[in-house]
Amino acid sequence: MCAENSNRKKGLIVREPFATLIAEGKKVWEIRKSRTRIRGEVLILAGGRAVGSAELVDVLGPFTAEELAQHSDKHLVDLEFLRKYSKGKLLYAWVFSNAKKFNGPRKVRIARGAQVWANVVVEDE
Repeated sequence: MCAENSNRKKGLIVREPFATLIAEGKKVWEIRKSRTRIRGEVLILAGGRAVGSAELVDVLGPFTAEELAQHSDKHLVDLEFLRKYSKGKLLYAWVFSNAKKFNGPRKVRIARGAQVWANVVVEDE
């Protein structure tokens, strides 16, 4: 039981290709519709697996899609994507640093119904 608890981590669910880009340190802002109070190292999850980890260090905003478009080098999406995603609402930039991509995706157990954050157990660490 104690060994399982040591493998329990917080994971952020991100669609590909963005999950891998965060894990590679190429995408340092993840655009979301809300703030988060979570800080520190989190696993980057995609397709039911952990592709890497990164440190969530800050949340910036709120921003309009047009304001965020000026920082595309940080979040790697264009104005059209931002407008469609925001549906006219303000957006936030979740700021990541110290990204680490795993050599291969790691198997994790994720609770059913998780959509943004998940408490996961790393099974092959």
